[in-house]
Amino acid sequence: MTASAIPGTGPFSLYTGRVTNWPMVVLSIALVVPLLVLGNGPALVIPLLVAATGALVNLLTAGSIRTAAGPNGVSVRFGVLGWPRGTYRIAQIERAEVVDLPVWSVVYGFWWTPGRTSCTVRSGPTLRLTLRSGRVVTITVPDAHAAVAAIQAAR
Repeated sequence: MTASAIPGTGPFSLYTGRVTNWPMVVLSIALVVPLLVLGNGPALVIPLLVAATGALVNLLTAGSIRTAAGPNGVSVRFGVLGWPRGTYRIAQIERAEVVDLPVWSVVYGFWWTPGRTSCTVRSGPTLRLTLRSGRVVTITVPDAHAAVAAIQAAR
């Protein structure tokens, strides 16, 4: 977990942070390795390739979240490739707050429903944005209070 914030207040305050859920990364690899080792029959080639591809996509896209908050709004990028990504402009954000995300509410990765977007990889203090459209966006960040302060200073 890393976080940095440019000290001060005003329109040029900026927050950046990256969260990686290493236990889940290791677990996703550990669950695929036995399948690859045990699957030696020709009938298992396609299921094994699908499992290995799923684990690789999981590693590349859902293992970590990079977030920047400041005068341009909130930008979220996932994994090594920075995809999927999302940007929420300051004009779109109605409210920014810190919520304590319980363990059973973590969805691990990027989840979208008609009223919510979740970008989470761990529990604990989390940034929650309520957009003017009514959509609720929950984002795991290392220092949620600093992210909220940067958003409020940018307004």
